Amino acid sequence: MLQVGATIVAAGATTGKRGSSPSPRLGILARRQLIEGDPVALLGTVHYEVRDGVALLTIDNPPVNPLSSGVRFYMSQHLTTALDDDGVQAVVITGKGRAFIAGADIRDFGKTPNPDEQPKRPAGALIEESAKPVVAAINGTAFGGGLEHALTCHYRVAAPGAPVGLPEIKIGLLPGGGGTQRLPRLIGAERAMDAILTGDPFDTKEALELGIIDEVIEGDLVAGAIEFAKAKAAAGGPHPLVRHRRDKVEADRANPDVFRAGEAYLARRMRGQINGRMAFNSVKAAVEIDDFDEGIRAERANFQVCHDHEQRAAMIHVFFSERQAARIPDVPRETPKKDIASAATIGGGLMGGGIAMSFADAGIPVKVLEVTREALDKGLSVIEYNYNRMVRSGRITEAERDERLDRIEGVLDYEAVADADVVVEAVYENLDLKKKIFAKLDATMKDGAVLASNTSGLDLDQMAAMTKRPGDVVGTHFFSPANIMQLLEVVRGVETNPGTLATAMALGKTIGKIPVMSLNAPGFIGNRMLGGYTRQAGEIILHGALPEQVDKVIVDFGFNMGPFAMNDLVGLDLGWRARKMAGTTDKPLTTIVPDKLCDLGRFGQKTNAGFYTYAQGSRQGQPDPAVAKLIEETSAELAFSRREIKEDEILKRCLYPLVNIGAQLLDDGIALRASDIDVVYIYGYGFPKYRGGPMYYADAVGLDNVYRDILAFHQEYGDAWRPAPLLKRLAAAGGSFAAWDAEKSAK
Repeated sequence: MLQVGATIVAAGATTGKRGSSPSPRLGILARRQLIEGDPVALLGTVHYEVRDGVALLTIDNPPVNPLSSGVRFYMSQHLTTALDDDGVQAVVITGKGRAFIAGADIRDFGKTPNPDEQPKRPAGALIEESAKPVVAAINGTAFGGGLEHALTCHYRVAAPGAPVGLPEIKIGLLPGGGGTQRLPRLIGAERAMDAILTGDPFDTKEALELGIIDEVIEGDLVAGAIEFAKAKAAAGGPHPLVRHRRDKVEADRANPDVFRAGEAYLARRMRGQINGRMAFNSVKAAVEIDDFDEGIRAERANFQVCHDHEQRAAMIHVFFSERQAARIPDVPRETPKKDIASAATIGGGLMGGGIAMSFADAGIPVKVLEVTREALDKGLSVIEYNYNRMVRSGRITEAERDERLDRIEGVLDYEAVADADVVVEAVYENLDLKKKIFAKLDATMKDGAVLASNTSGLDLDQMAAMTKRPGDVVGTHFFSPANIMQLLEVVRGVETNPGTLATAMALGKTIGKIPVMSLNAPGFIGNRMLGGYTRQAGEIILHGALPEQVDKVIVDFGFNMGPFAMNDLVGLDLGWRARKMAGTTDKPLTTIVPDKLCDLGRFGQKTNAGFYTYAQGSRQGQPDPAVAKLIEETSAELAFSRREIKEDEILKRCLYPLVNIGAQLLDDGIALRASDIDVVYIYGYGFPKYRGGPMYYADAVGLDNVYRDILAFHQEYGDAWRPAPLLKRLAAAGGSFAAWDAEKSAK
């Protein structure tokens, strides 16, 4: 099953199930399908029966009941039958299996609807005109079109644990079935805006508190819903419709700050993402436009903008790529996994503390090991500070903070972590130190424990060689801050066994990460590619650009910040100190400028000066003429003739190394798929999701065009730009990374 948040499609489905329990009013097309076969392949069906005067409509489109052509067709037919039947006093709509309706069907996107597949009257219109109460009995997931369908009903009841939400934003769309108009009327614009822009679902408890659902039914949901519907029918009408509710939106209209949070979220998290602005405008229309139908027309127009935009295809690519990344050809889904009920981290610093929080947030008790009481107390205090900040921002409650802190225990002895099911080494990047730690873990940890390293690029196999159980060793490269960042690079060593790998991938999901597997190689996937990106940025400023020009191009492309602002944030002194400790004399040209800045005490944001200057307490840097002068002097020292560098060249020289190195990683087998690389760069390095990732972006530009530019850069700037053989082959054949992925997957 491939789930697209708001849009769901059952993988491998090729034909629709025939409609069962056909109503007497089924049209000629439907009857012909049932008798003669399928001139028009309707996907899915809806079963119809009457129980004690209540018509029960059960959606059946496994595995997750997407709102497909057959579901829409038969829903309309059966509703017509029920509403015309004097023996039916109410209607209950529910789903078969584990979902109510888990969204629309992505197979319908981009297609011109076949008139023969369309119902004469949409189900929503029939419900809204019904004098009989129509109850949505939400048995499981009700996402996207599923929740929108439920919101057209007069009442909604749910089974415990049934989530509801409108996650269309995650695939480049917005709720296009009335969700942006009905949800604000039900729960207010501010809360609806938050749900629609983030795509985050409501659990059953919250949905009940907000009034999205009217009642939670324990036990037999269908029986309870029928009794609920009979009671509403007996009480008489008129039965309420969400579309007629105005109290919430009228209060919102009088509140000048109601859209402030939404605007801030757009600016902070969705800059450049077209469907974010369109979704915002649609919710705003619900408040500002009195006429509901006019608001629906505004929503549909905004939806069409998103549907027709190139960003939609890119974001759907990302969605499917996330799920594909979990599939490892020689590690099938049924591979036995180890139970992870307890965890430990070695190191309680920035990374160790964040990793501990990730476990605690997921309900897994975790011990944090440090070498001194001072270091341990400092690490635990930072964890507590982070949780308190989350309470202040409203992200968690005080009770949730206390529960999570209770799951974290600080210890000073290896024996105290010996019983953990997984231990993550999270000390600073020093291979000799990490090897010593793994030898200690091998001597201490219980049999079967997963021994993981948080290294960002060191040789995992050398660590595993320090143990007598290299099959239990795996890399788990978290990204900082580890409790926030979504990516988890899972590194497979030469001897990592399939069970350990499967456990690490599953654990990543358990703690809310998006796991992507890499083979063991210097820098793995992400940092190997990052080296080319940062190296080119460093060369561009020597050739004629300035940091602010480079950063502007990258930010305008969609990244949250450019390479030089990022360097200031991380700290220029980290690399500078490492180079001093190593005593390196033959340094890359691109380190000369940052080292000169460090020699002047300009370490970045921490000293209010780096490539930029920063006002006290500000994270917004300002260009500094002194830095421009230093760069120009360095160019002269290196005999570079500075020239004007245009935006197009800056963008290509920063992005194309990602593509070229990515192609080499594919050729070498370090990365399984081009789409895996896209996931790594989007969730670990801030590549804009709406552009699909570096490999998808290269396909969009055309690999022949990318190859031609890289070849020109190779001729001008030397070996760092040597085209990857795979890129050369694909460009010559008119191929693409997507096609390469598909061909490899088919083998």
